[in-house]
Amino acid sequence: MTVPVIEARNIDLTFQTADGPVHALKGVDLTIDRGDFVSFIGPSGCGKTTFLRTIAALEVPTGGSLTVNGMTADAARRARAYGYVFQAPGLYPWRTISRNISLPLEIMGFSRSDRRDRIDQVLDLVDLAGFGGKYPWQLSGGMQQRASIARALAFDADILLMDEPFGALDEIVRDKLNEALLELWRKTGKTIGFVTHSIPEAVYLSTRIVVMSPRPGRITKIIDSPLPRERPLEIRDTPEFIALAHEVREGLREGHGHD
Repeated sequence: MTVPVIEARNIDLTFQTADGPVHALKGVDLTIDRGDFVSFIGPSGCGKTTFLRTIAALEVPTGGSLTVNGMTADAARRARAYGYVFQAPGLYPWRTISRNISLPLEIMGFSRSDRRDRIDQVLDLVDLAGFGGKYPWQLSGGMQQRASIARALAFDADILLMDEPFGALDEIVRDKLNEALLELWRKTGKTIGFVTHSIPEAVYLSTRIVVMSPRPGRITKIIDSPLPRERPLEIRDTPEFIALAHEVREGLREGHGHD
């Protein structure tokens, strides 16, 4: 039997604050299989990022069970099972792009020659070949975010967790990076968890769309995409795309109705 890449069962997470408990997640059930591209969408404060952080062992659930590659989330973190892309690129300005990508490899003890090979490979994957010697301030925002993705890919983890990585970019750049991300997913076969506020982005990228309700964060709907894996941007004008976007929008409205 195939072991799910990520399996969450009845996940609760409550933060204790000076103003009392904050119920961030409640009763979250989700299975993600190998090669899935799963987007999480919902209003601000619905627990999208919190759930992604529990997968990455950056937050610890207060109830339920969670496995990543058949092990605990913390064991998966120590086994380097995932790369994580944050909302901001988080590149060190005093390091070149190559040396920023190299940082996790240095920490993990990769040899100099292995680091060089991996850096060249991931720069090519994100279409930044030839930019390794540049500093972050010499690149556009979209290029910086691609460098951040390259850093997350450098040690070749099977899972890529992405927390609204394109949210601060303009629509034209965002479209280009959406296309590039789909191409990277096709080339690598990685399992991707992706947080977004954008309905078109979720529909364009995903094999499944997880709709979440306002706090306490609950999964109110899981929508399987009927769209083909080959998705030119023009697919967004098709009746199938528009119908799927409508289904996601209705799911978000229904989720608000649970308050």
